[in-house]
Amino acid sequence: MTGKEGGHVDHAAAQATPHVDVNPDALEVAPGTAHERLEGWIPALASEEELRVALEKAFDYRGDVTITRKDGSKIEGYLFDRRTGSSLRESVVRLYPKNSGEKVTVSYAEIGALEFSGRDTAAGKSWEAWMKKYAEKKAAGEKDLSLHPEMLE
Repeated sequence: MTGKEGGHVDHAAAQATPHVDVNPDALEVAPGTAHERLEGWIPALASEEELRVALEKAFDYRGDVTITRKDGSKIEGYLFDRRTGSSLRESVVRLYPKNSGEKVTVSYAEIGALEFSGRDTAAGKSWEAWMKKYAEKKAAGEKDLSLHPEMLE
């Protein structure tokens, strides 16, 4: 191997390229993530696509959801897994029920309704929210400027 394949760097060519002053902050511009407020939302599940979209959001949700099966039974818990197949019958979600340690699997085809029933435990926990609380404490003259996590239920 010779040249670039062998790891050779043409230092003369690299030095011939003029240096351009670049603001590093301008290079690190990336769009932020806007989190939807899903707490309490009951999506319409009129079509297969609406069901799939709602269950993807439920998978990303950081609180409990309530699934009402078509037979009328309900299960509330944390949706921790989903497996999408080519049909609703082949697609499933898996939950940790609120009052049990067992994992429950529910086919998409069994789902009649979905509700984002639990508190979103990560809502308001952005870097901006942390900095706002920090600035409020500092402005109030507090000495202990550490922020402590709130207790989970």
